[in-house]
Amino acid sequence: MQVAKPAGPGAAARKYDILSALMAYALAADRLVQRRVLRIMALITARYNWSRDELCVGQREIARLWSVEERTVKREMATLRSMGWLVQKRRGARGHLSVYGLDLDRILEDTRGCWPNVGPDFVERMDPAQIAPEETNVVPLRAGPAPVATGSVWGAVQARLHAEDPVTYGAWFHALTEVELAAGRLVLAAPSAFHASYVRTHLATRLLAAARRADPSIAELRIEE
Repeated sequence: MQVAKPAGPGAAARKYDILSALMAYALAADRLVQRRVLRIMALITARYNWSRDELCVGQREIARLWSVEERTVKREMATLRSMGWLVQKRRGARGHLSVYGLDLDRILEDTRGCWPNVGPDFVERMDPAQIAPEETNVVPLRAGPAPVATGSVWGAVQARLHAEDPVTYGAWFHALTEVELAAGRLVLAAPSAFHASYVRTHLATRLLAAARRADPSIAELRIEE
C-alpha cells in the first residue's frame, strides 16, 4: 500500500487518521508498546514538519518532551528505526542534527489489524478494499506470548517477529505452524482461510524477510489453509 503524504486538500484529516491508527494500535498493546507509540505520537504532533516530510530535533529537546534522559531517547529512536517507523534521511555530523522521516506505509501496515477497533467507517476510509465481509473475520488483537525457543528456523523467525512487533505477532504470526522447510521453501499453515488470505496479502513480504534473515537459503514462502 502506497500512502500519499498528508499535504494539500484533506491533509489535516489524513494526519488525524494516522494518529488514530497509532492510538488504536497502542491501546491494544502492552504498556511498553503504549509508551513507545505515545512518544512517537508526541514527536509527530509537536515537531514533525509535514511539508518537508522530516523530523529534525535534538536528543536534548526530545528528552525534555518525553520527560526522560537522553540515553532513553537514543535507545527509543534506535528501536523506532529498527521497526521501520522512522527512517534516517541524513545522519547528524559537525554540529548538524540527524534528519528523520516517517515511513507511513510501514506504520499503517503495522497498525492495520487495529483499524476495526476504531470502527468500520475508519477501515473503509483508510482502505475500502479491505473491509472484513463478516464480523467473525475480525481477529482479536493483543500482544502474543513470547515463542518458546526450539532451535528451529521457524522458531528463530517467530522470535524475531515477536521482538519487532508483539501485537502483530499475536494477531497473525503466533497461530501459524510450520508444515515443511525444504529446498529453499518454507510452508506454513494458517488456522482459517481468512487468516491465510490476510497474511498472504498484507504480511508475506515481512514474513519472508524474517525467514531469510534466519536462513538465507529460503527463497519461497507458502501459506496454506
